[in-house]
Amino acid sequence: MKKKNKTALIFGVTGQDGAYLSKFLLKKNYVVHGVKRRHSSINTYRIDDIYRDQFGKKKNFQLHYGDVTDSLSIHNIIKKVKPNEIYNLAAQSHVAVSFELPEYTTNADALGTLRILETIVKIDKNIKFYQAGSSEMFGKVVESPQNEKTPFYPRSPYGAAKLYSHWITINYREAYKLFACNGILFNHESPLRGETFVTKKIVSGLCRIKNGNQKKLYLGNLYAKRDWGHAEDYVEAMWKILQHNMADDFVISTGKQYSIKQFINMVAKQLSMKLKWKGAGINEKAYDENKNCVIECNIKYFRKSEVDTLQGDYSKAKKILKWKPKHNINSLIKDMVDHELNLLFK
Repeated sequence: MKKKNKTALIFGVTGQDGAYLSKFLLKKNYVVHGVKRRHSSINTYRIDDIYRDQFGKKKNFQLHYGDVTDSLSIHNIIKKVKPNEIYNLAAQSHVAVSFELPEYTTNADALGTLRILETIVKIDKNIKFYQAGSSEMFGKVVESPQNEKTPFYPRSPYGAAKLYSHWITINYREAYKLFACNGILFNHESPLRGETFVTKKIVSGLCRIKNGNQKKLYLGNLYAKRDWGHAEDYVEAMWKILQHNMADDFVISTGKQYSIKQFINMVAKQLSMKLKWKGAGINEKAYDENKNCVIECNIKYFRKSEVDTLQGDYSKAKKILKWKPKHNINSLIKDMVDHELNLLFK
């Protein structure tokens, strides 16, 4: 008898991680269902290469309208799809925006997880559940690098909402014996990263400056340090977490960190741009070979409460899941720069 393909349901399918995860699971012969919010404009560009509308022939990838802030839509979709695995990647994921929209961020990022877990309990406790955690939960770090046992200290409504999701997932795992897991993912980037995230902003800005389409790039804190990986690697870790023989929580990272300024310099090097830095603090600026100021700091891009340093220790995932990142910072930047230049030249 032919073995039935597994079915996965992805909340947040139109985002960076949702797109990479969809493609990864399709290669694993999954039937993939994605949940997207109703929008007046088409927002499926990240999955256009695998997306077909209801009249198409792509039966192994389907989209459904829904929202993690709406319990009824969550219940109806899970009941209809009957998934083996659910990946909750849906979130208001911009830290700065979470200060402007703290209530909405909490509704989507914290209560959204609760709604999915409650639905799993009511419909089918055998569904495996993955919750997308964030290194922002560590916030004001008490030790470095950070692992699964490091105390949390979130510094934003986003980080606090993600922390609720982390603990409610553990709570439901213990209370209802669910196969519910947390992936504590450190910063992961790609050509599909949203335009407002700092890495995409830097790559896009410097490519446009190099090409003569933009004169200056405005940024915030140049000395915040992050652990940057490639989203393509990290979605494989999500899948591996749900294939493990027991539900558990894992830090996913590269173990290396770089400052925003170092990231800028590496992007500039990839573009054969020579930058010269002058000044300090808010007055620090970068100049090109023609002595034009191309990067400047602006107070509006500084966080209300800064997370100065994040660096993950993924040794548990390496030992138990046999996972490690395939990309390094240079291959990540090359991937992002090549993609951006291709868009510009088109």
